[in-house]
Amino acid sequence: MQQPQPGGFGQAPPYGGQPPYGGQPPYGGQAPPYAGQAPPYGGQAPYDGHGGAVMAPPQPPPGCPPGLQYLAMIDQLVVKQKVELLEAFSGFETNNKYKIFNSLGQMVYTSKEDTDCCTRQMCGPSRPFDMVVSDNQGMEVIHLNRPLRCQACCCPCCLQEMEVSSPPGTVIGTIEQQWTLIYPQFVIKDEGGNPVLKIEGPLCPISCCGDVDFKVISVQTGTEVGLITKQWSGFAKEAFTDADNFGISFPLDLDVKVKATLLGALFLIDFMFFEQKQNNNHDN
Repeated sequence: MQQPQPGGFGQAPPYGGQPPYGGQPPYGGQAPPYAGQAPPYGGQAPYDGHGGAVMAPPQPPPGCPPGLQYLAMIDQLVVKQKVELLEAFSGFETNNKYKIFNSLGQMVYTSKEDTDCCTRQMCGPSRPFDMVVSDNQGMEVIHLNRPLRCQACCCPCCLQEMEVSSPPGTVIGTIEQQWTLIYPQFVIKDEGGNPVLKIEGPLCPISCCGDVDFKVISVQTGTEVGLITKQWSGFAKEAFTDADNFGISFPLDLDVKVKATLLGALFLIDFMFFEQKQNNNHDN
């Protein structure tokens, strides 16, 4: 079975960082087994139940929430949404499911939306939801909660937000939409409620035969330090499904809790701008 390709996020990372697994990870963590390669003695690299390679669990660095130790060693992720045939042919909205890979094509996490049928059909992409992000052993490592909010730009009093917890029940960050009339903007806050990053989207966040970039900007320096990209998946997939592919990059030495919060921001952006098929096909 062909492993998923990371696309443009498989290149050398920006910010002068080293490619994943090039040496010892930060935060005092341990280097991954066999440096990300096939193990010695003729053994095989770890695989999931469908033949795809998965990332072997490293030791957690000090102060790292359980399961987030993967994020300490990487500066890029690729997120692929599962295509639901029922939804593609009938339009019946189902729970979104995603697989999350590192730049080597190894599966790091899976995620699944948790909402009831009535909420999905009535509220559409504006729906409130909980999302569970699990590691390769099936343990929940990140919990996302999006409350019901207004998505119209003319209502600055009830903007989009998301709460990120790891382990579940312990808030490690939040994403809050900023009121603007032109460019979509979000602020990433840490566990203490302090702004650490901003996300700025394009004037027209519509995927039309090309990628759509959302810049990640440091609040402290005002410089661009990362990118969330909605990747063009081809005409057929874009036109007939709302299953999307995303890439995300961030500094290698960024706090793992902020990395997890950025991952939550990726899902919020997907629901806000790319969940409807007509958004992908620029028909709105």
